[in-house]
Amino acid sequence: MRIAVTGATGLIGSALGRSLEADGHELVRFVRREPAGPGEARWDPARGYVDPAGLAGCGAVVHLAGAGVGDHRWTAAYKREIRDSRVKGTAAVAAAVAAMEEPPGVLVCGTAVGYYGDTGDRMVDEDAPAGEGFLSEVCVDWEAAAAPARAAGVRTAFARTGLVVAAEGGAWGKLFPIFKAGIGGRLGNGRQYWSYISMHDEIAALRHIIDTPSLAGPVNLTAPEPLTNREVTAAMSRVLHRPAVFAVPAPVMRVVLGEFAQDVLGSQRVRPARLLESGFVFRHPGIEESIRAALEA
Repeated sequence: MRIAVTGATGLIGSALGRSLEADGHELVRFVRREPAGPGEARWDPARGYVDPAGLAGCGAVVHLAGAGVGDHRWTAAYKREIRDSRVKGTAAVAAAVAAMEEPPGVLVCGTAVGYYGDTGDRMVDEDAPAGEGFLSEVCVDWEAAAAPARAAGVRTAFARTGLVVAAEGGAWGKLFPIFKAGIGGRLGNGRQYWSYISMHDEIAALRHIIDTPSLAGPVNLTAPEPLTNREVTAAMSRVLHRPAVFAVPAPVMRVVLGEFAQDVLGSQRVRPARLLESGFVFRHPGIEESIRAALEA
């Protein structure tokens, strides 16, 4: 199958690309610069431009591009960049897909479990309403921007991803060096739930969405049983054989991270109901095996 991917150089996009190409799929990577070869196509999300030639003949489009939520302190300007990179990018891709004479069979938009806001101890699945806060509002607008593709009859799925357990990037990529140095510990009181997923299962779930015609709308990409930050901290300590006693108090996190701290300290207890109902089988349903898989990758 010919598959177009935005955000193909990111943590998830690059892993997805390797997986697809290893199985013989033809990948078209959308880039903002001048394309370097036939496997790349140009797009400019700020201007709403997507090269239609790059989409031609694609059976699926996977849209993963967006500014990193934890890459910078949340100034007003960076919050605008977080929102615009997702909403404008999704709108551009959805409009381009809707305009095709022969559109792809599926558009998979990567979004986030941030949609649900702080759920506390309450378990939520895809039927739960949007929560409150900046990231929740971004996710609502992000998914709404795909409306042109849905209106054109393209099966559109929103892959609401949790924390991906990976050593080479993302939030976990920052945790591993700290824990290996023996200075890791819980964040705040440690009672907040983390909805995580191994990188292998993240990629397998994205491919499962592509291949499963019944999956449309929101699909949570998280392990079946979320754990508290305290439980995750203990698991990191066990797997890495390092102590984890240096807790970071909530006030310190607020000073260091600013507004983003409320999301790090917030609780998201999310269940992947639609993945499980569709027959998806997790290779790494537990936290320790997810951590080990990341270290072995």
